[in-house]
Amino acid sequence: MSSASNYAVWTSELTKQFGGQTAVNKINLAVPKGSVFGFLGPNGSGKTTTIRMLLGLADATSGEIELLGESMPKDAQQALPRVGALVEGPAFYPYLSGKVNLRRLDSASKTADPKTREQRIDRALAKVGLTNAANKKVHKYSLGMKQRLGIANALLQERDLLVLDEPTNGLDPQGTREVRNLIRSLSKDGTTILVSSHLLSEIEQLCSHVAVMSAGKIVAQGSLEQLQSENQTFLKIVTPDADKTQKVLNEFGLEPQRETKHGLEIFVCGVEHGFDGDPVLRKLLRSKVKIKSFAVEQASLEDRFVDLTGEGFDVVQ
Repeated sequence: MSSASNYAVWTSELTKQFGGQTAVNKINLAVPKGSVFGFLGPNGSGKTTTIRMLLGLADATSGEIELLGESMPKDAQQALPRVGALVEGPAFYPYLSGKVNLRRLDSASKTADPKTREQRIDRALAKVGLTNAANKKVHKYSLGMKQRLGIANALLQERDLLVLDEPTNGLDPQGTREVRNLIRSLSKDGTTILVSSHLLSEIEQLCSHVAVMSAGKIVAQGSLEQLQSENQTFLKIVTPDADKTQKVLNEFGLEPQRETKHGLEIFVCGVEHGFDGDPVLRKLLRSKVKIKSFAVEQASLEDRFVDLTGEGFDVVQ
């Protein structure tokens, strides 16, 4: 992979070691500009460590990082003012209002213009739907509102890139919907958004591109459409007539995996994408095979990622 101007985030052989343990192992990450990029992996796979290196919060052991075309951490002062981030959950003063919290955070930024502070705070609160709660003390906010306030802080200045680490973690369904809708609306403005998550459903609903991380390595990367098209197609037959079914499948050169469940035989054969199962079905019927179920199916993204990582993903929240 080579550096290119159409990437908002680019890494080459990025590695992080803690003593004798390798947490991130020579990863090549490429986040296209304007994408909503899902960084997917089980908890402990190395996602947060990677994000901390991208943002200059942790030193890389080796490898290269470019953030918005700037080398990190060497050119952090040029890159980071264009990046908003929510990493490991927002932290606020609970007995100050949302607006006062943002005012304190903005005043601590060396690149923030005090002359436009109030205007920018009001605009950020409006973007995340917290205008009516601006003067409410944060300890009275729901968890979803706190997450949105954290994103508002990331939006206090114009950003080309937003990095959100597990933005719906711990939220109830309503809070999850609020944050998802917010990410969708922000992406329409052309902002590149990197969303780290262990929730497969979140990535499927939000993202245009995906990288899958497992045990410190990237095991798949590309557009969501591309990864879906690579999923395996298979023929699945459920029947009480095992011997007859096996004979027919052999005639078509199919070698199924076979399992018995509830007294029925389940035959699963890997086939090519676009496989026409009608000739097989007609032959089974002519051979008087009793069929409980017959389907040509494409493996789900969950199946694909479990194959890649050997681990399951949470698919709902």
